Amino acid sequence: MNPIVVKVTNDIIERSKTLRQQYLKDMKKAQEQGPHRGKLSCGNLAHGFAACTPQEKQKLTLMEEANIGIVSSYNDMLSAHQPYDDYPAQIRAAVEEMGSIAQFAGGVPAMCDGVTQGQDGMELSLFSRDNIAQGAAIALSHNMFDAAVYLGICDKIVPGLLIAALRFGHLPALFIPAGPMQSGISNAAKSAVRQRYAQGQASRDELLEAESASYHSAGTCTFYGTANSNQLLVEMMGLQLPGSSFVNPTDPLRAALTKHASQLSTKITALGRDYRPLYDIVDERSIVNSIVGLLATGGSTNHTMHIVAYARAAGIIVNWDDFAVLSKVVPLMTRIYPNGQADINHFHAAGGMAFLVNQLLKGGLLHEDVNTIVGKGLSHYTKEPFLDGDKVVWRDGPTDSLDLDVVRPIENPFSAEGGLSLLKGNLGRSVIKVSAVAEENRIVEAPAVIFHSQNALAEAISSGELKRDCVAVVRFQGPKALGMPELHKLTPYLVNLQDQGYKVALVTDGRMSGASGKVPAAIHLTPEAFAGGLIAKIREGDLIRLDANEGSLSVLVSDEELANREAAEQDLGNSHQGMGRELFSAQRMLVSGAEQGACSLFND
Repeated sequence: MNPIVVKVTNDIIERSKTLRQQYLKDMKKAQEQGPHRGKLSCGNLAHGFAACTPQEKQKLTLMEEANIGIVSSYNDMLSAHQPYDDYPAQIRAAVEEMGSIAQFAGGVPAMCDGVTQGQDGMELSLFSRDNIAQGAAIALSHNMFDAAVYLGICDKIVPGLLIAALRFGHLPALFIPAGPMQSGISNAAKSAVRQRYAQGQASRDELLEAESASYHSAGTCTFYGTANSNQLLVEMMGLQLPGSSFVNPTDPLRAALTKHASQLSTKITALGRDYRPLYDIVDERSIVNSIVGLLATGGSTNHTMHIVAYARAAGIIVNWDDFAVLSKVVPLMTRIYPNGQADINHFHAAGGMAFLVNQLLKGGLLHEDVNTIVGKGLSHYTKEPFLDGDKVVWRDGPTDSLDLDVVRPIENPFSAEGGLSLLKGNLGRSVIKVSAVAEENRIVEAPAVIFHSQNALAEAISSGELKRDCVAVVRFQGPKALGMPELHKLTPYLVNLQDQGYKVALVTDGRMSGASGKVPAAIHLTPEAFAGGLIAKIREGDLIRLDANEGSLSVLVSDEELANREAAEQDLGNSHQGMGRELFSAQRMLVSGAEQGACSLFND
């Protein structure tokens, strides 16, 4: 094992000792209560299986066969979740073959940042993660289940489901993906149309045609944003079947994997001899494995919050220093859009998860001695699935990359360091995704231009007002202020300005997520403006220095002057009304800072 990976893991173990011990105590107490349906009164149990067949009622009464709870984020508006329509039927049929029962425990909301980008609804996006966790907890609170399967793909949905699953960690948990849509037009072609539209050189009809040719069918979007980062990390943690993340929805292998996972869930409950509770799978080592996977692939910056939040649900304390230290020793091994031109299907074809895990294990960067849903050892995940008749078999994955422009071996990475960095300075702490930022653009020192919305910045660039070196400061976007909406809309505008030869950077207490690209963007800045962060004291024209190589972010104004300045104020009243935003006022008050996971679920 790489000594830095070992040290970070040990630091997390020591930091988390008290909280983790309490978590394990709670989970073992729940485990020791025995078959949970046996604790229900006759009236409780009768309600729980009233709609079941007589045969199912008998099995549920005898407590000898597993009852699998299904928690799903299905809706048919969102492409990633539409394939889940018939998954409950598939799962029930597969489980019935094993002599067990599956019940649909509950559904959770699934919103899409792609639909809400730049719209009022985007301000609910991050909060939806905690809402999903609560919804999944309600689904499981009936105490009818011996294991649970979770159907989720996209941005906040998988982290929310995982938070809930970990609070029911005495139950075995399997995550079943639906896969990415097949590739549409190239990412280069799509980006070119977006940039021309931002310059006023392409019509809206042309833009819509390009977007529709890119996002064109059922399945996850094919770029490497938060959704596909979710799938990679959950597989890296051993919570999905090996090699199952990026099989297309229409591939016959997809249905076979769903059947296999469903039947596996019946074999690993406390009713049998191979009990694999979630609390025994997700530990400090598997959390570190997920961070390493994120860094090695230049994954979504949203996970600098999501990993913190779901680790906390398991009694594990992670901070941004852990990401920064690991990033210095974890090489960048993939180029997937927006960090390159290949999409997730190209990554899967070029070697995919089996090759990636193989190489990271070879480099001593992953903990191999972890528990997974398929057994002890992460080496299970160096194999990939194939159909043998109607059965799934696993064979050794490739040991050589099939496309060195997409994924590389550990000896020849795209970069010696990972795709994320921590920025520190008098403005606070921030993260930056550097995997797509050219070396010559990683240091920017320029005057600040202040905006309180992404629309105002987009308009300023479109009008030609910002034809100069600048650091765009977009503030009052943090979790307490606006729920931390993504500022994805800004990417093509900022890229256009940079392409004209200007030194450009973005500083914000909001998010950019997987959309972070060629322009250096200091995001998730904490403390946020609304909570007293120094970003609220920046004035137009102040020099700001962002150095992604040194990991620094500061406004070049004396401490004395900053202390004497009044913080800017922002009337957010209009932003808290409409599109249901008024229903989330309690979460805005309770939510923690970005480095603490921007979470409203825990009170310590």
